[in-house]
Amino acid sequence: MPTLAEILQQSWQVHQSGNVDAAMQMYRGVLRQVPNSADAWVYLGIAQFDKRDFTGAVDSYQKAIDLRSNFPIAWNNLGNAFRMLGQVDQAEASFAKAMELQPGYLSAIKNRGTLWIWNGEIERGLKWYEEGLAIQPDNAELHRNLGVISLLLGDYDRGWNEYRWRWRMPGVGRPAITDHVRSAGGHVPVWSGQPLNGKTVLIYPEQGLGDAIHFLRVAAALAQDGARVMVVSPPKMIPLFSSAVGPSGLGIERLIPDIDAQSGLMSLPAGVEIDYQGSFLEVLDGLYQRDGKLYDGADLFQQNESSHCAGYLSVPDSTVHYWTNFLEPLKQPGKKLIGLNWQGNPEHHADVYRSVPLETFRPLIEMPNVESISLQFGHGSEQLEQSDLGSSIHRLPDDIDQSGRQFVDTAAVLCNLDALVTTDTAIAHLAGSLGVRTILLLGKVPDWRWLRSGETTVWYPSVEIVRQTELGDWKPCVETVLSKLA
Repeated sequence: MPTLAEILQQSWQVHQSGNVDAAMQMYRGVLRQVPNSADAWVYLGIAQFDKRDFTGAVDSYQKAIDLRSNFPIAWNNLGNAFRMLGQVDQAEASFAKAMELQPGYLSAIKNRGTLWIWNGEIERGLKWYEEGLAIQPDNAELHRNLGVISLLLGDYDRGWNEYRWRWRMPGVGRPAITDHVRSAGGHVPVWSGQPLNGKTVLIYPEQGLGDAIHFLRVAAALAQDGARVMVVSPPKMIPLFSSAVGPSGLGIERLIPDIDAQSGLMSLPAGVEIDYQGSFLEVLDGLYQRDGKLYDGADLFQQNESSHCAGYLSVPDSTVHYWTNFLEPLKQPGKKLIGLNWQGNPEHHADVYRSVPLETFRPLIEMPNVESISLQFGHGSEQLEQSDLGSSIHRLPDDIDQSGRQFVDTAAVLCNLDALVTTDTAIAHLAGSLGVRTILLLGKVPDWRWLRSGETTVWYPSVEIVRQTELGDWKPCVETVLSKLA
C-alpha cells in the first residue's frame, strides 16, 4: 500500500509531465481521503495556480496554512497567488512570513522583488533581487530578471550583460539548430559584433511570434554590413516574412522553415556553411556591443504619399484589395473603422497585468463616430458571447489566417483600418511593422522594449502609447483613447 507521500510524489510526476488536469484530480482524490494533509492542499494550490485559478489557489494555500502555520512554502505560494490577483499588501505579508519562517528563502526573496516591480516600485523590487544575489551570486533567474529591468530602465550596458544569463536558467534552451550548424565544421559561434562582410549568419526567433515580428528587423543591419543572412522561421510565418526577403526588403537571402516546430530542426541549403548564428535578440545584443547604441531600424520606415508610414513588412496588394471589398459594407461616412484586441495569451506570466477586459472598452465601442471590429482570436474571444457588446462589434470569418499563412489575412485587414487599439500582444507588433496607426495600451510596468515612460516608441513610428498609471485601472487609458479618436 503506497504511503501518502508516495501518492503525492506520483501525482507530482504527472503534474510535471504537463497533465495538470489529471494531477489536480489525483490531488483532490488524496484530499477526499486525507482532508487534513497540508502537503496535498499545497500541491492542489500549485495546480490551480498553473491553471490560472488564482482565487482557488489562495483558498488551497490558506487551508494548508490553517493545518500547518509554520509552512514556508505555503506562505510563499500564497504570496504569489495574491500577487497575481493584484492584492499587493496580502502578498507582501505572505512573503514576509515565509522569510520569517525560513530566513534566506530565495524563492520568497525573488517573488517579493517581482511583486514590487510589477506594482511599479521598481527600485524597491531591485533591492530584493540584489539581496537574493548576495545569497546566491550565480542564480540565473535573478540575473535574468535584473537584465530585463535594466533594459526597461534604458541601462543597456547592464541590461544585456545580465540578460545573457537567461540561457543558464533551468528549462531554457537554445532553439535546436545545432545538428545543422555543425555541418559548418563543428561549433558555430554566436555573433557578438564581429566583422560580417562575406560571412553567412543564421538567425532565428527566440521567443513568441510577437518577438519574431518585432526583431526580424535585425536582419537588415547584418545585411547592410555585407552578411548573407538566413532566417529560420515557423512555416506559417514565411508568407508574411517573405516581403522581407531580398534587397527591397530586409536583405534576407533565404527563409528556412522549421521541419518540426517542437524540435526546431530545419533544412539548410546544400553546401551552405554557417559562420555565425544567433537568436534575433542575441543579434540585437551584438549590435549594441559593436555600436554602443540600441539598433531600432528607424531607417526601415518610410513616409508614403498617403501620410501613412510604410513599414518593413507588407502583404500582397491582391490580399489587401480582397479585404477592402470585404470590409466595404462596414465603412460608413463620418465613422472610423477601428480594430480591437484586448486579450493576450493567458499562459504568459504577465498577462494579468497587460490584458484588458472587453467591458472596459464599452465607451469606445459606443462612440458614435466609431465602427469596431474584433481582431481577438482564440483566448479572449469568448468575451464577445458573454457581453451584450458582442452585438456591437463586427467579426471576421472564423477561418481567417487558416490557409497556412499566419497573420497574412490579419495584416491585410489592418491595412484597411483607420486605427488599431490593442494591448501588448503580437498584433501590436504586426500593425507596427506594417506602419498601421496603432494605439497601444500598456500596463503600469510594461515589457522592457517599451521603456518606463513616453508616448511614442523608437520601434514603430505609427504606434501611440497610452500608459496605465494605477495598477489594474484601465479606465483613464480608455478615456485617452477616446480623445485620440474623437
